Amino acid sequence: MSNDSTRPIRTAVAGFGLSGSVFHAPFIAANPAYSLDAIATSDAGRKSAAAHSYPAARIADTPADILELAGELDLLVLGTPPATHYPLAKAALEAGLDVVVDKPFVVSSAEGRELIDLAGRLGRVLTVFQNRRWDGDFLTVKALMDTGAFGAVSRFESRFERWSPDVPKAWKAAATADDGGGVLFDLGTHLLDQAVQLFGPATVTHAELAARRPGAKADDDVFVVLRHTSGVTSHLWMNMLCAQQGPRYRILGSEGGFTKHGVDPQEPYILAGGSPLDADYGVEDPDWAGLLGRDGHLDRLPTERGAYPEFYRILAAKIADGGAGSALPVPVDPAGPLQVLQLIEQARSLA
Repeated sequence: MSNDSTRPIRTAVAGFGLSGSVFHAPFIAANPAYSLDAIATSDAGRKSAAAHSYPAARIADTPADILELAGELDLLVLGTPPATHYPLAKAALEAGLDVVVDKPFVVSSAEGRELIDLAGRLGRVLTVFQNRRWDGDFLTVKALMDTGAFGAVSRFESRFERWSPDVPKAWKAAATADDGGGVLFDLGTHLLDQAVQLFGPATVTHAELAARRPGAKADDDVFVVLRHTSGVTSHLWMNMLCAQQGPRYRILGSEGGFTKHGVDPQEPYILAGGSPLDADYGVEDPDWAGLLGRDGHLDRLPTERGAYPEFYRILAAKIADGGAGSALPVPVDPAGPLQVLQLIEQARSLA
């Protein structure tokens, strides 16, 4: 409901798997602009973990239980499976709440348009948790782009590759692409979003989608080629059965390039029990520094500090300034994730 700027933003998190427990609750709890008032999870172990970590929060069984508390809340964060995002976000907006939806936004661009239009009509804040816009390596690439370090960029290569031969979560094992399952909806959402953020609108010109793990019901090995209207070609790999990983980024331009291995350390840091308030949060080991320049003339470039807390800082400023009526930006305009959904749909139509 309407937020009194003199009090914290009363927040509920629906889902306490990896999304809720690692990417949302720690950052909400660490920011005094928010109070973490409720958490919904039906899993007994997760209930216990949530109650232990956040004793002031009410622990509910389902997102529907949280929606019944809408009059006591300002913000709902959805860390639930993708197929639930549209109905839960719609219900939350109609209940008068501002909404954060974890990626993927929803499972179709038509649903995404409906939610954007609904939030606009109701005057509610709607944003999507594309947290990897604040990965340290992406911030490094963005800074290099801003300085023109590469000259005219011709090719952008980006990968999320992992060795994960078993599907760890029940919903992921059962989810088809229609349910938002598969690596293209999961890691691919980040890769597509980052490419569009760097180089602008694009069209999918080639796509390869495969399911390689035994019993997989959705893609787990994907390669997508984008042609941006800016002239850049993006090659994007996402693979859950990758025994030898390629570079996280390789960028080639008329004046030089950049190659970076390794993955942003913020997620494993929180998983290991660290806090976003720690002095060394988001700081990458110097051994993972990228290489900038040309062969024979390469410089090691330290990685920018990762900054996931920025998402919730920007959102708090928006809500405190009047919410949807404020001129301040949301951390992620849902129009960007809507473009990503359109690219996913193009890729599926080509594969």
